[in-house]
Amino acid sequence: MAKINVQQTDVTILQINETDYISLTDIAKYKTTDPFIVVCNWMRNRNTIQYLGIWETLYNPNFKPIEFDRFKTEAGLNAFTMSPQKWIDSTNARGIVSKSGRYGGMFA
Repeated sequence: MAKINVQQTDVTILQINETDYISLTDIAKYKTTDPFIVVCNWMRNRNTIQYLGIWETLYNPNFKPIEFDRFKTEAGLNAFTMSPQKWIDSTNARGIVSKSGRYGGMFA
């Protein structure tokens, strides 16, 4: 895995099938010691869900738009929760990757 340095923070670049994914976990570590919460809170935002859905619609022929519509309706509400894995599993997303283990994290 390659790394780039952004504002004195190392950010991992993961390559899968000749596509580069940037570590959202590493970026979130810039501000907090609990990056998972930061990423999940970011994914609760209505604008984030809309952006992810549009990106997937344009670049992912296997994307499930009906699940996206449900999330888009709920996004921003107090009871709405979202994680990268929930997004991936529900919508068949490929723009976000969740990896567990020693070199794991959330990548986009």
